[in-house]
Amino acid sequence: MGIIDKLNKDFDSRVRLGIMSVLMVNDWIDFTEMKSLLNVTDGNLASHSAALNKLDYIEIKKEFVGKKPKTSYRVTNFGRASFVSHLNSLEKLIKNK
Repeated sequence: MGIIDKLNKDFDSRVRLGIMSVLMVNDWIDFTEMKSLLNVTDGNLASHSAALNKLDYIEIKKEFVGKKPKTSYRVTNFGRASFVSHLNSLEKLIKNK
């Protein structure tokens, strides 16, 4: 198995890579802030975050603040471990070891 085979295909998308990167350094982050940080559309963020949630990499919390809906995200322990492994594989690939 080569180094490239150890990369996680679930993180191939730049949007998913961005979501995971943001969540690695933040506890909870809301939809609006995530959308702004990544400069993506509502639909793009919603579809990629739903896919990451389905794979148990992130948790999605939907609640109402007053009468307004609020969606927030955080990385799961499984997601954190999987993303760190992906980053380690990327680093090995870059260093070509």
